[in-house]
Amino acid sequence: MAGRRSRTFTEVELELMQLMWEHGDLTTIQIQDILHDKGRDLADGSIRKMLSILMEKGHINRKRAGRGHIYSPIVQKENANSSIIHDLVDRVFSGSVPGMVASLLKTQDVSKEDIVEIKKLIAESEKK
Repeated sequence: MAGRRSRTFTEVELELMQLMWEHGDLTTIQIQDILHDKGRDLADGSIRKMLSILMEKGHINRKRAGRGHIYSPIVQKENANSSIIHDLVDRVFSGSVPGMVASLLKTQDVSKEDIVEIKKLIAESEKK
């Protein structure tokens, strides 16, 4: 039985999306060079395969540039982040936002500054 395709991004897909959000439109060679500079070596074929999957999922598009292609994100980072969070809350916490927040507070080192910022965000949300 085949595994369920992620509704959001796999780890490598997200890595490539973040490169495009940070650097803009990129070729496979540019992606490979940026990854190499970060100490991450992916073969050209692997990059092309991941880009193909991202295109199939509707997250990026490509346009012809000489003998190659330039890849561009369609999905905005903020929309992707929202989708990832919704997916996480649904799949891991059965839709419980308080459950997710409680887990985060119990399992992470949350500084006093973070708590102050979180309280501000809650106060802003309550005003809406």
